[in-house]
Amino acid sequence: MNDHQLPRELCRLFADGGRGRSLSIGLPEGAVVWPDPGYTGQGQAARPAFWLSDEPVSAQEWRRFRAEHRRSGLWPVLLDESAQPWSVGQVVPDEPMLIEHFTAEGFMAEVWQEWVSKMPQEALDELYPYGALCPGPAPPGVPVADPDAVADWYAGELADQGMPLGLVAATRSADALAVMGWQGALHHNEWMVPLAAVVRSWEDRFGVRVVCVGFNTLELSVAAPPVEPEHALHVAAEHWAFCPDNVVQGAGDLQGYAEQIIGGHTWSFWWD
Repeated sequence: MNDHQLPRELCRLFADGGRGRSLSIGLPEGAVVWPDPGYTGQGQAARPAFWLSDEPVSAQEWRRFRAEHRRSGLWPVLLDESAQPWSVGQVVPDEPMLIEHFTAEGFMAEVWQEWVSKMPQEALDELYPYGALCPGPAPPGVPVADPDAVADWYAGELADQGMPLGLVAATRSADALAVMGWQGALHHNEWMVPLAAVVRSWEDRFGVRVVCVGFNTLELSVAAPPVEPEHALHVAAEHWAFCPDNVVQGAGDLQGYAEQIIGGHTWSFWWD
């Protein structure tokens, strides 16, 4: 027997049974979480959505599982508010291949057009200098650190809050949102797959990694943040399309929000 092969319960997370994947570290006490058929309305799922630890994990444990990702195929996420939705299975998993059908540019343009069409004229001041014209995705940032190292650091900051660990069968961190069936932005966008496509794009352009998800929150580490005011303003426009509540119920407009994120190595989102 190969001592480094995936535990049987983790193999169940993969469509191919975890073939060729390995894990060289011990697994804490925990169990796989199945989507609740009564919540999904889709009947019994073919496989579990993710694995959930019984107890909170340390920053060191998160980092160890993140370092194993290339071999294990399991992306670690800290899970806030573990009873709902996590342990009760209030999730709606999707196949990661669906993410490929969406782009950050397309999602942003669609949301911008829809929301602007419903806004009174005076409310467009919140979107100055862009107004009704969607600016499209911002240019990439310049990496100032290794993305995985920044993710490890941010996990260390968050782990002190005492959160359990989730392990998701995902090739990249963005895909974990769709694979595990997270529904945190349900009131903004009914389907999580397009949002995962946006986070994929941020992985590529800003060195983003998914570190923590909650009932209606998302915590990302950022290795290549915007450091110039104009660039930060452009990124702020993307954030508005991704999570309007962050801007509207926070700083109030794009310029104020841009000042909050410039040079920052963390992006936090919450949906009302």
